Amino acid sequence: MDDEIERTPRLTAFPPIDDYGFISDCEVTALIAPSGAIEWMCLPRMDAPSIFAAVLDRSAGSFRFAPADFMVPTDRRYVPGTMVMETTWRSGEGWATVRDALLVGPWRHQTPGRSAHRRTPTDYDAEHILLRTVHCETGQIQFGMDCHPSFDYGRHRAQWEYVDSYHLAQASADGTDLRLTLSTDMRLGLEGTHAVARTLLKAGDTRFCALSWGSREAPIAVDEADERLVQTIHHWRHWLAGGRFPDHPWTTQLTRSALTLKGLTFAPTGAISAAATTSLPETPGGQRNWDYRYSWVRDSAFALWGLYTLGFTWEANDFFSYILSLTEEARDMQIVYGIGGETDLTEQTLPHLRGYDNAGPVRVGNDAYRQRQHDVWGTVLDSVYLYGRHQDQIDARAWPLLGRAVKSALTYWREPDHGIWEVRGKPQHFTSSKVMCWVAADRGARLARIHQDFDRARRWQQAADEIHADICTHAVDSRQVFTQYYGGTALDASALLIPLVRFLPPDDERVRNTVLAIADELTEDGLVLRYRVEETDDGCAGEEGAFTICSFWLVSALSEIGEKKRAKQLCERLLGYASPLGLYAEEIDPRTGRHWGNYPQAFTHLALINAVMHVIQDEQAVLREALGGESIAPRLGDAPFTVGYIHH
Repeated sequence: MDDEIERTPRLTAFPPIDDYGFISDCEVTALIAPSGAIEWMCLPRMDAPSIFAAVLDRSAGSFRFAPADFMVPTDRRYVPGTMVMETTWRSGEGWATVRDALLVGPWRHQTPGRSAHRRTPTDYDAEHILLRTVHCETGQIQFGMDCHPSFDYGRHRAQWEYVDSYHLAQASADGTDLRLTLSTDMRLGLEGTHAVARTLLKAGDTRFCALSWGSREAPIAVDEADERLVQTIHHWRHWLAGGRFPDHPWTTQLTRSALTLKGLTFAPTGAISAAATTSLPETPGGQRNWDYRYSWVRDSAFALWGLYTLGFTWEANDFFSYILSLTEEARDMQIVYGIGGETDLTEQTLPHLRGYDNAGPVRVGNDAYRQRQHDVWGTVLDSVYLYGRHQDQIDARAWPLLGRAVKSALTYWREPDHGIWEVRGKPQHFTSSKVMCWVAADRGARLARIHQDFDRARRWQQAADEIHADICTHAVDSRQVFTQYYGGTALDASALLIPLVRFLPPDDERVRNTVLAIADELTEDGLVLRYRVEETDDGCAGEEGAFTICSFWLVSALSEIGEKKRAKQLCERLLGYASPLGLYAEEIDPRTGRHWGNYPQAFTHLALINAVMHVIQDEQAVLREALGGESIAPRLGDAPFTVGYIHH
């Protein structure tokens, strides 16, 4: 099979990862290439098998809606304050604008079932319809549509058939129950696995096509399509208006990050998917290709901090409840779950797909769910504490979880694990894992005191003090720098969390030494690596780029230790690396500025929110001092101010 894949000639070039647009209805996501083709979309939810997967193999399905002549778009942007994409094309004497959206509309009656909402439904819900409209602004332009679904990651060929007219067709495939309906005001041709249309647009003309997969009927006329699109735009702007943003030039980046996080949220459960994709490589042609369409418990405290800080309490509480519901009945806690709460994420490769730009293997599932990573208990306890601070109460269901999490941390903290980066090499006594076990005991003791369980608070505080002393004894080298693991000398970007979780105060010499050592020695062209692969047995071959989240962590850490000018300069530079649509993948190549890894990545956007807020509050502090200590508006309430973990 591998030989067959190698002999297959390459077809067309893959666009850079950061050239893709991202749209969502909070159940399904899609990536749109500059060509106007949707090249990644999974149904009926974001972690399901794909129907369009050209981003992983040019023959694995796509849906192009663009001028008949292939060309580069004149402009691509989001309709302000929304997840609706707008692309402008110029062809000959004609100009046309395309709008792409996964429709969101008023809540409709549903019969509860396996995939139904478990969280409290809002007034709006996904309509399970992909809508694409085009309006000819001036002149005239030949416009085409080519819908080529390829079911189950390209393993099943689509079979099209007309339904009553040339404006409506359905696609199905042997081996899958999924059925797609395509409606349009253009005349459809069914050519094998493709549904195609072509028309001449003149100034003032509007056309649409809608792909649906649920019980809601898609628009059948352009006026209805426009009405549904306006409704979706209103929904996104109404949601964003519920946030709380500072008056600052970087508010645009904060709002796009907030919208991206919302788009990666699976509304029925409140889970936040780590990314929209699987197997986008971390380096050109590399093998570090993982499936990130799942929800990591580690992200919980980061997500809660970012969402609470920007005023999105509903989403923060939903994610907390999702984590709580996963763990309240479990005997032990996994590090990652399916967005519907699934516990079995068995990993497999798909050898029939060549991978993005021939970077294989393509993987679905993630065997990291089998790993033991000791930081998970600290993040959960910080989430509970953060939730309690914002709600002025602790959900009664959280107290048993609290006890089990602290007990697990105290049981396992002396043992090696696979660490925050989920290395697939030999387990080590990773410093960041020990620190988060300290967080579990420390936050547990604080919560026990609030609950007036003073005996448990005393025991947990003693344990926290023991872990703290052990870390300070074994994780600091001769330079007074925290290393990656006990007895080692390698640096690790996760040590940037030490001041942010208040393990030590920012003015501690070891903290300052560590932050500056990472800034000066664990960087490539100023961007931070997780670690140097030649110094760490991570069980993977090849190189990797700079991890964007780590660079944003460095902004926050530099701010904490008083290097505020340096923090702002790095933040400005990182914001300049955003994709043309304001999105971030997992990594950035410092030499080229290209993004690599799964996209868009929630973790990166969460770290961006934290870094930007650090810099903004630094600027506000300077201004307050200049004004003689007077307060300045707007302030973001009394939100805890760390990288995602609680600030004490």
